[in-house]
Amino acid sequence: MGAEIAIRAATEEDAAAIQSIYAPIVTGTFASFEEAAPDVADIVHRMLARPRLPWLVAEDAGRLAGYAYASQHRQRPAYRWSADCAVYLDGGYRRRGIGRGLYRRLVAELTELGYVSLFAAIALPNDASVGLHQAMGFQPIGVFRHVGHKFGSWHDVGWWQRTLPELPPAPGEPSEWAPPG
Repeated sequence: MGAEIAIRAATEEDAAAIQSIYAPIVTGTFASFEEAAPDVADIVHRMLARPRLPWLVAEDAGRLAGYAYASQHRQRPAYRWSADCAVYLDGGYRRRGIGRGLYRRLVAELTELGYVSLFAAIALPNDASVGLHQAMGFQPIGVFRHVGHKFGSWHDVGWWQRTLPELPPAPGEPSEWAPPG
């Protein structure tokens, strides 16, 4: 990753740029199973959802190159030490190590908050995303076959997991993320 790329906490002011990165992924690929791109207000709502989890951006001289975030894995209380993770990059910034940089910071933040297991869902085939997740220590744990229908065909979703620290016998409560500033 080049020295000009800075990774920092996302702010509500970044929501429009995040939306502009994500919208073409929604409308032009099956990497997201959303059928309509969320608007800026939807992005802000997701960023502020409880429990508050990290949203990070990679910035290149004032332009957002990509973003990564974590979200609640499931609703039931016993899942509270688990989070889902995702990373999306602007098309001009792929294959430059930015996704790895975002994920390194995201994993560090989640570890500090007390999370134990991270999950990533990848619409298949997607060799680049699979490679990134495996390079970051995520292991394949299963495939949901024919689970999503988009652009006239069925798609599988692979699930990857990364367990963070050693499993504590009695974990403390995970903390909510408090972005700096």
